[in-house]
Amino acid sequence: MKTANLAIVFTDIKGFTERTSRQTLEENQRLLQVHNALLAPLFKAFGGRIIKSIGDAFLVTFESPTQAVLSGIAIQDRLWHHNRNVAEGEQLHVRVAINVGEVRLESNDVFGEPVNIAARVEGLAEAGEVYFTEAVYLAMNKAEVPSKEVGAFELKGIPGKIRVFHVPRAPYRVEAPSAAAIAEAPGSEVMPPFGNLALSRVPESSLGPSMDLGQRASALGQRAAAGASVLGQRAAAGASVLGQQASVLGQQARTVGGSAFSRLVAALPPGLGARVRTVVGERRKVLVGLGLFAVVAGVAVVVFGGGAAKRAIHAVEDAPEQERGALAKEAKRLIREEKDAGRRYYLEGQLEEAMGNVAGSLSEYGRAVKAGNGAAEDRIIDLLEHPQCGVRSAAAYSVAQLKLEDAVGELEDLADDGGPDDGSGGILGMGRCDSKKAAQSALKSFNKD
Repeated sequence: MKTANLAIVFTDIKGFTERTSRQTLEENQRLLQVHNALLAPLFKAFGGRIIKSIGDAFLVTFESPTQAVLSGIAIQDRLWHHNRNVAEGEQLHVRVAINVGEVRLESNDVFGEPVNIAARVEGLAEAGEVYFTEAVYLAMNKAEVPSKEVGAFELKGIPGKIRVFHVPRAPYRVEAPSAAAIAEAPGSEVMPPFGNLALSRVPESSLGPSMDLGQRASALGQRAAAGASVLGQRAAAGASVLGQQASVLGQQARTVGGSAFSRLVAALPPGLGARVRTVVGERRKVLVGLGLFAVVAGVAVVVFGGGAAKRAIHAVEDAPEQERGALAKEAKRLIREEKDAGRRYYLEGQLEEAMGNVAGSLSEYGRAVKAGNGAAEDRIIDLLEHPQCGVRSAAAYSVAQLKLEDAVGELEDLADDGGPDDGSGGILGMGRCDSKKAAQSALKSFNKD
């Protein structure tokens, strides 16, 4: 008999049985197709193995309890994004329950008390929540996952009481996501319930049909644009070309210029960088639109070098995909040596972008802003004009969460005009991205009409 110590995850849809009784067979099949397409890629992204899927229920195993919990909150945040863009009758509300323990492995299935306990805990969980047992709580990395005890429960067929925990709603104090650091109120309407804490770690290319070919092309375009500050003369030359093309590229050039401005400020000594941001002030958008800072940023990289960590990040950005992993490790080592916390978090965000995880960089930029880093604030604002709808939307949520008053103008522009790929993505015509709507929601946190 083969056994293994695994985290067991159960999920199901709230009210599924009742819904199936009033829907046609085709409608039920479509519901399950959308459900599976949304959840399955996230299980895989966090290292899960789908053991079975029966109707609306998934049974999934993970080697890491931490990854199991992260997958659960990623699922809830992804469903939040999906539900905002579909009719109420088409929304999906899922509950997630997790336990860990030694299970028997037989014929591609798992058995044992840990499985039974996970199933019982699922019965306690509410839709939109992630519940897990004390065994998971003790085994997981608490620095990565916030948690709060729900209580101790007697479960049918299980001796003794089982302590149950859940992941509380965002916002969190990023520096220490402990029970004492968690806001009691649920997340506001302008941000997902768990603040994209786990979803931001998943590359958009791993999310399946929600990212179409047009979005992938936009992602490649952004990568090329970000290359404006590559090392040495190459950076300056590339930035000059971008500046010359600004009048033709319009909105895209503006995004490139904004990115270059952030890189310029980050490359300058702290005192000088602060003075540059002050002088630019309200003229920032005009200067960025002209592509001026794209040229200046290239020169700044030549003059100041940006430090060893910046050079390492540029090396990652410039390398073939198969070589990035090793280079990223070196970049992380150098970033850890940075003494200023705000700049360290900013560089982490830059590294995420260099690795192609633009949406994931926002959580690091958020930490940098809280630590007083102005370049990170500029970069979040720049991302409101990113070619990808998903990134623009995530940036809008970050602006609302961080209360970035300087971003209100850009938010208003996005709320009025939207973006070129709004309405793209989605699954079977559902759950399409809408950065215009995200910006309108974000503006509510500033009490703007």
